Amino acid sequence: MLFRQLFDQESSTYTYLIADSQTREAVLFDPVIEQIDRDLKLIRELELTLLFCLETHIHADHITSTGEMRDRTGCQGLVPENANISCASGFVRHGQILEVGSLTIEAIETHGHTDSHMAYLVAGDLVLTGDALLIRGCGRTDFQGGSAGILYDHITQRLFSLADSTRVYPAHDYHGQTVSTIGEEKRWNPRLVDLDSEPVQLRDRTDFIQLMNNLDLPKPKKIMEAVPANEHCGQQTTSRLK
Repeated sequence: MLFRQLFDQESSTYTYLIADSQTREAVLFDPVIEQIDRDLKLIRELELTLLFCLETHIHADHITSTGEMRDRTGCQGLVPENANISCASGFVRHGQILEVGSLTIEAIETHGHTDSHMAYLVAGDLVLTGDALLIRGCGRTDFQGGSAGILYDHITQRLFSLADSTRVYPAHDYHGQTVSTIGEEKRWNPRLVDLDSEPVQLRDRTDFIQLMNNLDLPKPKKIMEAVPANEHCGQQTTSRLK
């Protein structure tokens, strides 16, 4: 398997390029419009055929390049089921398996950060968690139909049910961290576990909801631009990049 973790400094977004090493078929997760030339250059250099651009959710802090990638490469732009996007090539449902060469990608519904969100389990041993589960954190739940209770249920019942050795790659990180594991997050994530308890144990659902409802975070700087653009596959802004 070919794996590349790519970073957009302005939005602290990770984009992931994953491909089958034999067939050279590839998928790009959560691409950023300002980085489209970088991503296309890498795809050409590695002699890959891009089959899919996959979104974990409708982002509020950056604009996607999925629409432009589709125009330039002929790939399919796929988004989570129930996302308010009319221009997508298709919608991914919970439990759906996508095949990229010999690689399998399983969609895991992880609503809560927003009202449509998917994590993607790749080859059974690494999970792209979007904004649901971050390294030592989790996505906020105070806009775009978010729900702290639903996020808690999906993290604890679905993501935390994966093997402890499963590598965790989030859509964002603001502290220079690049990868974690399910086991680490079950032990050290302060949003999900009570680090003061002995032994350390999961916060209960009510405690988590109260914590999330009192974060009082500022809105993302690009939210008024990014959400409407991403509901149109990012193509409202591509003319300025040509």
